[in-house]
Amino acid sequence: MRVISWNLLHGSTPLPTSTPPTLTEVFADLECDLIGVQEVDENQPRSNGARQVAEISELFGSEHWAYARTVIGTPGEKWRKPAPHEGVLHAHFDQPSYGIGLISKIPVTTWHRLELGRSLIGLPLLVGGKRGVRMMYVKDEPRVALIAELSNGFTVALTHLSFVPFVNYYQLRKIQRYLNRLPGKKILMGDLNLPFGIPHKWSSWFSLNNQMTYPSWKPAVQFDYILAQDELTATPLHFEATGMSDHLPLGVLIS
Repeated sequence: MRVISWNLLHGSTPLPTSTPPTLTEVFADLECDLIGVQEVDENQPRSNGARQVAEISELFGSEHWAYARTVIGTPGEKWRKPAPHEGVLHAHFDQPSYGIGLISKIPVTTWHRLELGRSLIGLPLLVGGKRGVRMMYVKDEPRVALIAELSNGFTVALTHLSFVPFVNYYQLRKIQRYLNRLPGKKILMGDLNLPFGIPHKWSSWFSLNNQMTYPSWKPAVQFDYILAQDELTATPLHFEATGMSDHLPLGVLIS
């Protein structure tokens, strides 16, 4: 089973002098059985109104996918937390939103959405834009985990955790405790915003690929992880920068 996690930065590039490739150019020839994407848009003007998770699922020819909205509106601008009825995983939605998505070629038997909350404080972060990279104060957003029980006996959780220290680790442990109640072999992946191998060094979970993923043009930090609750035989996959996103994809072949 080939598994990939990728923070897409809504299909854009952080470098103002670069033009990112299209989703079609990037995903049409990408081989995997399951991919989890973070920072994806639905009906956002900045991404030309695309439903990005649905578009990627079409490129993969998969009917088994889900998109979990984390905010209604545009991150960094005006947004609000989704109401309970707006968190539906698969339904089309007319308002601009932003979140995470899972696409699987392996049939999904059950979907779960786990609310993780957010930090009440933000942090000053380096943010890329048309005028280059600048420091600005960023509010934290609501965080969720999207979980799929697969027909092959695996249960896979995808998330994008808070950038606020300790809050992100608390969210990670909340997902792991929730997964303990579910069947199958467990995998947890995504942009965890935790450097230095903290997700596996501070827990009993195993990291399946320890490659640096950020920034994509000169990787020096690992923020993205694919973790397994039990030790699995896994071969790391290697990806080059595509010009899309400030993160590199992270992938493994599980045998």
